[in-house]
Amino acid sequence: MRVPGPALAANARPTLNATARRAAEILVAKGLGFTIPSARQKKNLVVAFAKQDRIVYGKAFDVVRLSGQADLNDLEEVERHLKQLTLYEIKSTAKVCPPDFKGHFFSLTGAEILVSQSLREQFRFVFVNIRTGNHLELTLSQMFARAKGIYPGWSLSF
Repeated sequence: MRVPGPALAANARPTLNATARRAAEILVAKGLGFTIPSARQKKNLVVAFAKQDRIVYGKAFDVVRLSGQADLNDLEEVERHLKQLTLYEIKSTAKVCPPDFKGHFFSLTGAEILVSQSLREQFRFVFVNIRTGNHLELTLSQMFARAKGIYPGWSLSF
């Protein structure tokens, strides 16, 4: 099943790879409250959490889920509604895998782990299969509980 999704807004994060971009579109199209934040909106989220001494790296999340109404372009409104926001890092695949993503291999960055530990229940990982539209949301603890193996590694950026 292919899930149609809207095109990304002109100011949406252009650095997502094609699979993650498609995954974000799928999540938005499902009407579950997901939104793809613009650069300005990401900055507002980072600042609002920082004011509560909670660390967020802008590259450690891709989408936001709102459980109420909030204008992410307005920093003061973001601050007032911060408890209604959950940040998500997308882990996407175009491979054939079961709905529970069993057997799926993926990587985590140090920033993703640190932000997840800082925000706790307000940060989740969302696995999205862009072939089927299936998605699975997990906290860091839930992910580690399901892990069959953990392979440390290094990632470098020049």
